[in-house]
Parts: sequence; structure tokens; C-alpha cells
Amino acid sequence: MKALLSTATGGPDTLVLGDLPRPTAGKGQIVIDTKACAVNFPDVLIIEDKYQFRPERPFAPGGEVAGIVSEIGEGVTEFQVGDRVIAACGNGGMSEAVAVSVHGAYHLPDGRDFAEGASLLMTYGTSYHALVDRGHIKAGDTLLVLGASGGVGIAAVEIGKALGARVIAGVSSEAKAQIARDAGADDVIVYGSAPVDKAASKALSDAFKAAVGPNGANVIYDAVGGAYAEPALRSIAWEGRYLVVGFPAGIPSLPLNLTLLKSCDVAGVFWGAFAAREPVRNRANIAKLFDMWAAGKISPRVTERFALADGGKAIAKLGDRTSVGKLVVLP
Repeated sequence: MKALLSTATGGPDTLVLGDLPRPTAGKGQIVIDTKACAVNFPDVLIIEDKYQFRPERPFAPGGEVAGIVSEIGEGVTEFQVGDRVIAACGNGGMSEAVAVSVHGAYHLPDGRDFAEGASLLMTYGTSYHALVDRGHIKAGDTLLVLGASGGVGIAAVEIGKALGARVIAGVSSEAKAQIARDAGADDVIVYGSAPVDKAASKALSDAFKAAVGPNGANVIYDAVGGAYAEPALRSIAWEGRYLVVGFPAGIPSLPLNLTLLKSCDVAGVFWGAFAAREPVRNRANIAKLFDMWAAGKISPRVTERFALADGGKAIAKLGDRTSVGKLVVLP
């Protein structure tokens, strides 16, 4: 079968279209004929050996897919051949077929296309776990979202609004600001993409404080990191929760004296490990997301679709932070 392969450590330009043996369904697994594979930031890291998991090469990137069940493994009763499904697979999604555990697979609702379905689990699963399990968000809270025009950022804006929070979105351009507004943000801060020196950091901190209000942000969802982290932390509320989701702008160093002064929590968010360690809780979270989806409170925004051979271009676009919404590869 055709697959976009990582054969050596490197960036998206090292990926090549090649062949892999077609997978078979082991015990507790299904094989999915892939119709769509969403692109996520772990795809940027995994091909450079910078992610938490390092699969044996050659492998295909792509951690979440949608498609049609073509084979059922021993003990599987939840799915049948021909079912339309979405699934988290870790890697291997940028290929014509992938074997996945039934624990990470879900039926794709009627009327939803494969690209939209492939864009749900990782971004919305991450953001729901972050805001609810780690951030303990509640109605009336003020939520500050950094990177609010990307996949996880849009998800955080939508889920925050659905749960009754006031949402402030941080983005790097005016074009991205509109994406955040369309997702329901109450206010938007455009912080640009230029290097953040000491003066710019102070100005950004002041902008965050003005936007969140005098009581500060109860929850900060940081999917950017780098020099944007400290200015955001300075706007946190007393006993606020700072959620570490990702750092495409670099791994930040937070001044811990600020956490003491605000008596706030800094919480890491690793949805993949949570889903693997606590599958029952994760499936309950995903069920809540399906309810929000059906009610129109969330809606994966697929902005670009790429052929399998061009999957490296999609990963590069996500890596250089020029993308908005969700990018999807169509094997």
C-alpha cells in the first residue's frame, strides 16, 4: 500500500512516497481504509525524533484518521466491516490503511465528512481534557487562549464558550483574528510574530491584563510557548490555572515567583498519554464532544486538503505557524 514515509530523521522535505505492507487486524484491532488524515503538531516533531514516542522507521506520520473499516480483529464486537469511523492512531495515518485499537476508534456520525471527522479527536480531545480535567473551568471564568487560530486553539475557544466562559483569543495576525472571532471569541489580541524583547514583553503583558480584566484570567491555555508564556502568566488570576499545551514558539522558562504571588497552578496537558492511561474517562470526554458537535457548539474547521504525496507540505505549513484551522491529507 502507498504511504508517506519517514525513512530518516529530518524535516518534512525528507518524507517520501513509498510502499508499506498492508496491515492486518490483531486482537482488539480494526483495519481502516484511510479516507482522511488530519495534520497535528506532533507530526512536526515525530519525524525529527523530538516527540515523546519514536516509532521504528520507516513509518508514516499522522495521528488521527477517518475512513471505512475493512477488517475486524479477534474479540471486536463494536464495529463491522463497512462502518464509517474516526480513530486516534499515534502514527501511521498518512497511508492507505492503518490498524488501530478499538479503544481509540469511534463511529463517524451520518452527515459528517471524513475530513471533518479526522479533525475532531486530537484537537478537541486535547482541549476538552485541558480545560475540564486540568483547568477545572466553570461557567463565568475568563479564559485566555494563545494560538487561538490553530486546531487546538479553535477547539479551546469553542469548548470554552460552550462551557460558559468568557474567552479572550491571542493570535499572531489580523487574518487569524477573524478565525478566532468566527469561533466565538469575545475579544482578540493580535500579538504579532516578531521577536519579543523586554519592552515588547511588557507591552504584551499589559495588553493581556487589559483584555482579561482586573481580576485576571482564571484559565490560560498556552498552545504557543516561547516568549509569549511569561506575559500571559502575568495576567493570570489569583489561584488561576496555567495550561501547558504546546510550544511551537519554543520551550519557555517561567519565573516561578509569579506562581507564588498569584497562588496559581501550572498544569501540563498530554492528551495522548491520558487517553492511553485512562481510556474510560477519555471515552466519556469524547462522548461529551459528540454531544457538543451534534448541538452545533463545536465544528472542526478544515481549511486545506492535501494529496498524500503532498503531506510533507502540510506538515511544513503547520510547523512554520502559517496555517489556520485544520489541514487534512487525503490518501
